[in-house]
Amino acid sequence: MARLFGTEIPNEKRIEAALPYIYGIGASTAKKILEQAGIDPDLRTGQLTDEQLTKIVQAITSNGILIEGDLRRAKQIDLKRLSTINCVRGIRHRRGLPVRGQRTRTNARTRKGKKKTVGAQKKK
Repeated sequence: MARLFGTEIPNEKRIEAALPYIYGIGASTAKKILEQAGIDPDLRTGQLTDEQLTKIVQAITSNGILIEGDLRRAKQIDLKRLSTINCVRGIRHRRGLPVRGQRTRTNARTRKGKKKTVGAQKKK
């Protein structure tokens, strides 16, 4: 298996489909990277030479694409900033509620967690 930026990339897949295994690279970014590196997207990852792999790494670093740990760190810093300035988005992140204006009276279970029933208890 090829290893790029600390991520194992499967050998049997096309390089265009294998690059999105790296956190921060999607399908469209993978196409741009391969185009810039001058590599055929239909090649299998196992067929790539060391020279081609270094071209891919150079294309990613030269474009300034944040990937893996750097991207995770940047996202964490952004959330911390929103939280410290007490903006609405930061408060919603802190409370674990939907951030982008979704309805919360019903639904929103992915964000809010398991349903907690609140109300009067039946007397025994």
